[in-house]
Amino acid sequence: MTDVVALGEVMLRFDPGEGRISTARTFHVWEGGGEYNVVRGLRRCFGLRTAVVTALADNAVGRLVEDLILQGGVDTSLIRWAPDDGIGRSARNGLNFVERGYGIRGALGVSDRAHTAVSQLREGDVDWDAVFSAGVRWFHTGGIFAGLSDTTPDVADEAMAAARRHGVTVSYDPNHRPSLWAGRGGADAAREVDLRLARQADVVVGALGLAGTRPGQTRVGADEVADALAGVAALLPGAKVLATTLREVPSAGVNDWSSAAWSAETGFVTGPRMPALHVLDRIGSGDGFAAGLIHGLLEGAGLERALAYGTAHGALTMTTPGDVSMASLAEVEALVAGGSAHVRR
Repeated sequence: MTDVVALGEVMLRFDPGEGRISTARTFHVWEGGGEYNVVRGLRRCFGLRTAVVTALADNAVGRLVEDLILQGGVDTSLIRWAPDDGIGRSARNGLNFVERGYGIRGALGVSDRAHTAVSQLREGDVDWDAVFSAGVRWFHTGGIFAGLSDTTPDVADEAMAAARRHGVTVSYDPNHRPSLWAGRGGADAAREVDLRLARQADVVVGALGLAGTRPGQTRVGADEVADALAGVAALLPGAKVLATTLREVPSAGVNDWSSAAWSAETGFVTGPRMPALHVLDRIGSGDGFAAGLIHGLLEGAGLERALAYGTAHGALTMTTPGDVSMASLAEVEALVAGGSAHVRR
């Protein structure tokens, strides 16, 4: 039986380490993808049984992605395999080149993901009733998957509707990527899709992405977060929980990190504050936050405690390279309890 299922793209991440993409001679290779990173963290750190619904071209690169997913402990039985035509004309696998940044030089992502196998998913390709009839407790997807093509929003909509029919809790992360919407309606089209899908979610992670009239348009100050989340709640009357990370970026290597959330039951609550957090690699930290939050909510820990799990797990995700979490539950619990970076022997 699977606890949590995610729908999203899984790409190969090429990491030049301390160097630059444009001058690199070697890369370290990881797997990663916004929705996948959540279930990978839930499996490896929190011990939940997870699976990912995605599609890959059936060639050596796709099988490498599969092998990396298997190493993360995520069930691969729901992967759809697209026939390989030899050069990726009809379907290919996504690549993502990412610099971590340093000091005044911010992180940089250069994705190569057009016409990927997963972007070609359509309604009816996945038997969602079969997926959710086997005791799944939670379903997660987001705006990255929804932004891949003109058909993926309908697939996400279909999956979320099926999850709700089966009594599965649904979460959605707007997670806007401007590059996915360039030439396809831009931020206005992304906003329309995000609102359509977020209205089917019980839990919205990254909820501040829906503040204002366009994704990323509104800069929300610390004293404005409560009002901004209340505004988002008015747009999403069916949402039970809205949550968000809060980040200030003095430099690529030092971030001020915290979180906040709203629910109809608790009202506005804030998470732990972690000022001047030292960052090795910030990519995937929001997904780490989502994994910790979902773990806490599934455990019935209460919203404030769930926020603490999310904040701690996201912070620890930033201390290691790659998109995916390398944290242990013991490390997360220690940080939630106020632990430090003292040496453990």
